[in-house]
Amino acid sequence: MAGLKLVGIAGSFNRPSKTLALVRHVAERASGQYGFVNRTYDLHDVGPSLGGALWRKDLDDQAKRVIDDIVHSDALIIGSPTYKGSYPGLFKHLIDLIDPQELRGKPIVITATGGGDRHALMVEHQLRPLFGFFMAHSLPTAVYASDRDFTDYEVSSEPLYNRISDVVAELAAFFPEASRALAAAE
Repeated sequence: MAGLKLVGIAGSFNRPSKTLALVRHVAERASGQYGFVNRTYDLHDVGPSLGGALWRKDLDDQAKRVIDDIVHSDALIIGSPTYKGSYPGLFKHLIDLIDPQELRGKPIVITATGGGDRHALMVEHQLRPLFGFFMAHSLPTAVYASDRDFTDYEVSSEPLYNRISDVVAELAAFFPEASRALAAAE
């Protein structure tokens, strides 16, 4: 149980970013419940070599470290801003540099943000099939947040808190020992 690693990656460039804020919030909640060591990244953290890389070997050390953290994590939180009804191209490029076998069987929390409700199905129509291709275990509850769910780049709506609680609880199926150990320690 000690040393379980949770990595969050937000496909966002903006700072501050609602997408990164959402990914961090979910990571903190999950870490508090299961004792994960967590790291969160956005595309700034991946760095400038991503755009020019045709292959993973073309990335600089900074970008390689982020991808190594992603593939060696015990669980992932994926967050994407909604751009024209889908995820940003450079975010997809990052995911394309990962071998499908490296995410096989990995539990993934899917999150996304957008300006309004009309993009809410992006999590189901874009992100879930993407990680299905990788044969990862996308958790049943996906989390979509719109602008109204944030105050000063912090999660602030009760329905969003509830949805996050639901998906964090779903991680227990993958980490029952961690869940029991933390419950016993309380």
